[in-house]
Order: sequence, then structure tokens, then C-alpha cells
Amino acid sequence: MNYTAEAPAVWDPAFADVDDCLLSADQCVIRGQHYFVKGLIEIPVLGSDDVFSWGVWVSLSRENFSRAADLWDTPGREAEQPYFGWLTTGLPVYPSTTLNLKTYVHTRPVGERPFVELEPTDHPLAVEQRTGIGLDRVREIAAAVLHPGSRGQR
Repeated sequence: MNYTAEAPAVWDPAFADVDDCLLSADQCVIRGQHYFVKGLIEIPVLGSDDVFSWGVWVSLSRENFSRAADLWDTPGREAEQPYFGWLTTGLPVYPSTTLNLKTYVHTRPVGERPFVELEPTDHPLAVEQRTGIGLDRVREIAAAVLHPGSRGQR
């Protein structure tokens, strides 16, 4: 019920050995100028108590990234106001790109990934986050992610 991106779409493996670049499980910095955090886009699964989630990367301003990093291990950090960001994970199971969708990153308690709220647009991913998906759609996503290029993508 979860698929995750290992790095932001703009990450290049060659950055791994560059001093002003960092990629961890939760944070990414590119050239000391671009800042990202990993969070979850959660989608309710209709007719169940389950939630489907996409592990995605969101770009943040330098100030918001610094603030989030300063509070990373601080109890009570979930009281922070959401941070504005841009989705930097391409999810090819959607008919139009998911790159650069507007988001709000909601900090959660220490040890939990942030919740990524999409701006309420008519993009299919934003619609699914608001309205939920059925088990058939979960199976369709799983097939598309596990077997790219196969039929059944929407």
C-alpha cells in the first residue's frame, strides 16, 4: 500500500560524491541551492480503513528546509505551520505530469514522515487524495509500478 521514490527527480547519482550535495532517506540537498524533504501523499482506500501512500520528494525554500532540519528531532515539531513546496517526484501512472504540483508539507511527530497535501486542483492525483480510490485502482497502480509499460495505466 506504499510506493516510494528513492530520490527527487532532479537527483543525479553523480551528485553522491559532491561536497555540497546530500541524499539521505529523508532529506536531499543539491549543490547547496536546492532543498528537498521526503513525505507521504496519502490516499484513502474506499470501503476500508486502509490508506495508500506515495513516498515522494518535495522541494522547500532554503528557509523552510533549515527550519524543518532544525526541528527534525524536536518533540512537538508537529505544531509547525505547513511548509509550501513543489512536488519533485514523477508518478508515471497519471496521464499528466506530477512534477511541480503545489504542495503543503505538514510536519508530524518525531519519527514520522511528513504528510504532503496537494493543492486541491483537478489533477488526477489531487482528486484521488481528496476523494479516495478503490481497491481496483490500488491494483492498477501496483501493476503499473511493478510492470512499467504494461497496459492498464490510466
